[in-house]
Amino acid sequence: MSKLLVTGGAGFIGSNFIHYWLNKYPEDSIINFDKLTYAGHLENLLSLENNPHYSFFKGDIVNKGDVDSVMKNVDLVVHFAAESHVDRSIEDPMIFARTNVSGTCVLLDSCLRHGRKRFHHISTDEVYGELGANDPPFNEKTPFDPKSPYSASKAASDLMVNSYYTSYGLPITISNCANNYGPYQDPEKLVPNFITKLLENKKVPLAGNGEHVRSWLAVEDHCSAIDYILKSGEIGETYCIGGEEKTNLETTKILLDIFGQSTSLIDFVGNRAVNDLRYAIDDSKIKKLGWKPLYKFEDRLKRTVFWYANNRWWWGPLVRSNNRTFIKQFIVDFKQSLIHNT
Repeated sequence: MSKLLVTGGAGFIGSNFIHYWLNKYPEDSIINFDKLTYAGHLENLLSLENNPHYSFFKGDIVNKGDVDSVMKNVDLVVHFAAESHVDRSIEDPMIFARTNVSGTCVLLDSCLRHGRKRFHHISTDEVYGELGANDPPFNEKTPFDPKSPYSASKAASDLMVNSYYTSYGLPITISNCANNYGPYQDPEKLVPNFITKLLENKKVPLAGNGEHVRSWLAVEDHCSAIDYILKSGEIGETYCIGGEEKTNLETTKILLDIFGQSTSLIDFVGNRAVNDLRYAIDDSKIKKLGWKPLYKFEDRLKRTVFWYANNRWWWGPLVRSNNRTFIKQFIVDFKQSLIHNT
């Protein structure tokens, strides 16, 4: 029986991982360590409230005291906690540096001081930059070339994790994954944003011309990939976890088909400040461990739509909260423009 510390366990991927792990390994124990920022929701884990193998600790990974208080009681750490929105990182990069870099360093140091705990670090394919239309996919040897404060902070945290292996012998692994989708994802992200808008009979805002390519991975497949790395991965190694490549326009059309709607509901809007052309992953290395994705994109997307259609209680308040945040920021920007123009 293992005792896991899952950081960011109230977030999208973290909460799905906790459900996955306790379903597959019901005798293991998990401490969910989460600060409960806007992206953390204990509602994701309501079904585990009375599970004796699950507990929650509200804490900040940057706070050494918080981290040390739980580290002594676990065998391994699965580190999801991160600020993870590109556009938000452009607005306030310091928060991303604090959480993603400093917070990861605090965790690593605590792991080292409490008996060299096994540490798995969750990262992103965005650390590798962007690909041209005909470029070969990213792999574990691709040089870092981050394009946003978010991806730069994740690249820095990846390097810090590796340094604790090479400098101190801390038993670490890293995974860089494709875009995830599935239940409990905040409506600010593309797939749930479009799903919730279509459920409310609204148009979907597609950035640019929709030709940007993303690699899509069902969150359940991501969880199983982490499982394979923890059980069979080689210490000190990085594993890329890929999905199915789709242009954003293709993804949008698939969603519209699921809803029985036409492309007239697409609202082509201006491009994002940072919008990498293409991400693609060569995941042959992790497949050598025996892992492979179980779910096809279109099939799992239908199931995701079904989940959001039946869980409006979960996402409705988040949509309203995101709208209020947008309105507040619009007012701030408008006031600043008036000041600058007077």
